[in-house]
Amino acid sequence: MSCPALQAAHSQFPFQNPKISAFVRMSDRTPSSYGAVYVPPHQRLRSVIVAPSSQPVAHFNSTPTKPSVSNKTPLLKSKSHNPYPYLPSHQQLHQQQLQSIAQTQKIGSSRELEVPVVHGSSISGRVDAWKWKLNTLLQDGDSQEIVSREKKDRRDFEQISALASGMGLYSHMYAKVLVVSKVPLPNYRFDLDDRRPQREVVLPPGLQKRIYAHLEKYLSCKPNTTEVSRSSSNHSFATDEALFELPELLPHSKAVLENILWQRSVQMHTEQQNWQKSAEGRAMLAFRCGLPAYKEKDVVLSAITQSQVGYKVRLEGVKGRDTHLLFCTTGILLRRLLVDRNLKGVTHVIVDEIHERGMNEDFLLIVLKDLLPRRPELRLILMSATLDAELFSSYFGGAPTVHIPGFTYPVQSHFLESILEMTGYRLTLYNQIDDYGQEKAWKMNKPAPKKRKSKLVSAVEDALEAADFKDYSTHTRESLSCWNPDCLGFNLIEYLLCHICENEGPGAVLVFMTGWDDINSLKEKLLCHPTLGDASRVLLLACHGSMASSEQRLIFDEPQGGVRKIVLATNIAETSITINDVVFVIDCGKAKETSYDALNNTPCLLPSWISKVSAQQRRGRAGRVRPGVCYHLYPRCVYDALAEYQLPEILRTPLQSLCLQIKSLKLGSIPEFLSRALQSPELLAVQNAIEYLKIIGALDENEDLTVLGRYLTKLPMEPKLGKMIILGAILNCLDPILTIVAGLSVRDPFLAPLDKKDLAEAAKAQFSRDHSDHLAIVRAYEGWRDAEKDHAGYEYCWKNFLSAQSMRVIDSLRKEFYSLLKDTGLVDSNPTIYNAWSYDQSLVRAVVCYGLYPGICSVVHNDKSFSLKTMEDGQVFLYSNSVNARDTKIPFPWLAFNEKIKVNAVFLRDSTAISDSVLLLFGGSISKGDSDGHLKMLGGYLEFFMSSSTAEMFQSLRKELDELIQIKLLHPKMGVHTYHELLSAIRLILSGDQCSGKFVFNRQMMTQQPSNPSSTATPSQPSMSRTESGPGGDNPKSQLQTVLIRAGIAAPVYETKQLSNTQYRSTVEFNGTQIVGRPCNNKKQAEKDAAAEALEWLLGENRATNGYVDHVSMLLKKSKKDHY
Repeated sequence: MSCPALQAAHSQFPFQNPKISAFVRMSDRTPSSYGAVYVPPHQRLRSVIVAPSSQPVAHFNSTPTKPSVSNKTPLLKSKSHNPYPYLPSHQQLHQQQLQSIAQTQKIGSSRELEVPVVHGSSISGRVDAWKWKLNTLLQDGDSQEIVSREKKDRRDFEQISALASGMGLYSHMYAKVLVVSKVPLPNYRFDLDDRRPQREVVLPPGLQKRIYAHLEKYLSCKPNTTEVSRSSSNHSFATDEALFELPELLPHSKAVLENILWQRSVQMHTEQQNWQKSAEGRAMLAFRCGLPAYKEKDVVLSAITQSQVGYKVRLEGVKGRDTHLLFCTTGILLRRLLVDRNLKGVTHVIVDEIHERGMNEDFLLIVLKDLLPRRPELRLILMSATLDAELFSSYFGGAPTVHIPGFTYPVQSHFLESILEMTGYRLTLYNQIDDYGQEKAWKMNKPAPKKRKSKLVSAVEDALEAADFKDYSTHTRESLSCWNPDCLGFNLIEYLLCHICENEGPGAVLVFMTGWDDINSLKEKLLCHPTLGDASRVLLLACHGSMASSEQRLIFDEPQGGVRKIVLATNIAETSITINDVVFVIDCGKAKETSYDALNNTPCLLPSWISKVSAQQRRGRAGRVRPGVCYHLYPRCVYDALAEYQLPEILRTPLQSLCLQIKSLKLGSIPEFLSRALQSPELLAVQNAIEYLKIIGALDENEDLTVLGRYLTKLPMEPKLGKMIILGAILNCLDPILTIVAGLSVRDPFLAPLDKKDLAEAAKAQFSRDHSDHLAIVRAYEGWRDAEKDHAGYEYCWKNFLSAQSMRVIDSLRKEFYSLLKDTGLVDSNPTIYNAWSYDQSLVRAVVCYGLYPGICSVVHNDKSFSLKTMEDGQVFLYSNSVNARDTKIPFPWLAFNEKIKVNAVFLRDSTAISDSVLLLFGGSISKGDSDGHLKMLGGYLEFFMSSSTAEMFQSLRKELDELIQIKLLHPKMGVHTYHELLSAIRLILSGDQCSGKFVFNRQMMTQQPSNPSSTATPSQPSMSRTESGPGGDNPKSQLQTVLIRAGIAAPVYETKQLSNTQYRSTVEFNGTQIVGRPCNNKKQAEKDAAAEALEWLLGENRATNGYVDHVSMLLKKSKKDHY
């Protein structure tokens, strides 16, 4: 793409300085320490599917290569272990493929595999050709897949898919592309998407001149790295290897840590004394002395301090010198292990509620198992009320078990067949449809893609088929034959609640639902019932983790006057809380649990069947204080088919933070370490986490911690949030970043009560004036902080539907995070200098992007709204509570998002709109494309086209910015004032980018080496890019208007005539010239066609070139001046 105006600017500021020309060519650059080459999940999967004679290797490469057959560090515990639940074992897969080849070669007939033939299909004449292709693929060790873009193959996809499945292969249809592969295929492949957005970037020429001036001035007096090293008297803890070595190898490490803690303690004590001497401190102390509780303070504190029992949680703790027993969270113990791997001075470790199998708990078990041989005198005790004792005992080499019986009241259980028999309720095909209402966030017109059936779903279906209900009445058997396991059964729940209210004794009812939307919809349905909606007889309450604490506390109060309490709750009521007056429990048998789809690299939140242990926990809620009754809304045979225990968290969540902890503790290879877990995660999930840590710059290509990675290990938060805080400190915009990170670390501070949802959304909208959920948190917190100074914080929260508790936690976390940054040396006790640019919203957006990358999606506008796409999911959507979901237009081309999660579709949470410049400078590493002005990011998923001078400018700025961050991390005490001109250039381009570019499609399709050249079609290269309306994008009408306005000519005028019932023709007039378009089927299209004809007359074949558009505009302007 060529732009004469930009080239002219470049000619005035050529890169003559050797300091500039030395690093503007991307081919001469070393790989950035802040990003790695992005490898899509389907290519990562190929690297961990190894030959059948080998074990998977522990080390994963970042680039897709031929799988290694080295078995030095086997990942599998045994040959029978399959790390992919949706894949057969390597031996089974290989044997199946060999049998398919042999069978095909032996029979050579189209009937050897029973392929279904649809009437009118052409598969019968093509099956032999496809069979040959698939056999060739199976025998070719280097080829992985066949890609076909032929229309006939797409039409016959079902038959080809059946043929491939019979030969042990996988198939998927991507829009107009059919793929058959040796490994499972994800739901979306950006390399096969001909509608993948590509961005044309345009900056004002005047802006570039000013940026070049700052850049040249900076490079002329650029500080030498060696001088920075000599002038920085305080070295970085990130380069102090002593703090990262094992304590037993370095005897002085403990002294170093004690010295750091002593210095910090002295500093805090000095600050406290200075505050107490101030006027404000004396006034506060005088006020406290007048309180009645002040007299008891010393007595209570003394008793606690001298006590032998203490506790430690994230933001508080009590521990004295005589403390012998310390209650703490698993995370606190892991932080202790970071500096003391042998737990010196600890004699017993007791881990309670181990059955919950959280990620930290499983990680702790591996570490403790490795610790026991070094500390044979250490005693480890694992406790739980529902523990799989045999599993844990065998993991620790046959450790002894002790069972301590407890007392619970008897609970009578009724399963679905008994409920139907007892109440006489009849199920039909039509009374089980759940009414989720019009407000359901994920209600989509487009059907969701087919999902693989889990083993549990298949087991439930098999159990239903094998069930025999001959002991029940005919009506019950007919109802059971109509039962739909995918529905919760709102009508049945309503009927059962009426039955309890009218026929059972007093007592509260606890109904387990799957999520907030189900609770909301069922509550609205029950409120319309004449009995259940009568407030004088029934009190309906909800219980969900997102509710305010004050609302949750209502469920514990016992109603008066014979009113029956009904609580609609999620699985939070299984173990976390106990409602004493519950006598009846209704169990729907499902819960929304987080899972992780490693193949698509996407967390999921879908209703799934609970485990037997969860069902027992739910039943036990009715027997805490008195005998109770539990109604299970599923047959007994389904209960028998349920899994005994819930999947551990390590198998159903992303592993980035865990992998970083492994590296911080120097526990060796990540895959090899995780293979020793009680239940090891998928190999692909492990590689996804490693790939992510490489992309964000926490790990290098050898999977060792980088300087940035060492900083991140010292911050107890997600790596992306740690990156955000670090850069906020470096670029002196720390205060809003601390608020954003703290806000993302707690429960959503914005409340949405059921009966005031509209008012709550309106209150949140006042904080969201700039298309950013993160900046909305900043404004809400700053308003609360100002209100707290006037002792009106609670009223402020009440008025704006904010959680006062969340605000207080955010305030505490901000202080904790700042204290942690001080420990790293990046900041000191004077926060003023680190907030010099906190008011610059463009810079804050950039820091948010730096942390959340690669969480980026494109924003492509259409006539009425916009569509979003990510690199791994294709089309995605925004959650309804996002400030960006309320807008029909977002004047930015990109969104940086904190989290994506799949419900029925993929939804994004907590997003901030960003510009092209923000993404190019603060996203991942950029590489040069196939032509001048072509830049790539994320392995080519993100492509940018611009003038060569603009590309060189971005490359230079990015190179210098990366170097600044690296030097600052190595020398945290170094000031950034010497980089004033560089930072000025960066702030200038961030604030001056008006998002004047546009999205194009098919401008340059990614070239891919076909697995089978004879069967892979290459996409044709269009001569002109297809434009889409968007920020800076334009259809023919708006493009024509842009050309004329730039030339100082009035906007064009259109006159459209109807030629017939279905034909229209439009004439466009501008500057005394009339151009007639071709006949079209509608009026709008006729006007667009006339504008296209005018553009072709003005621009010729250069219509899509922005530089030529500017050139023609200048000629028209000159012609206009000459005319007058």
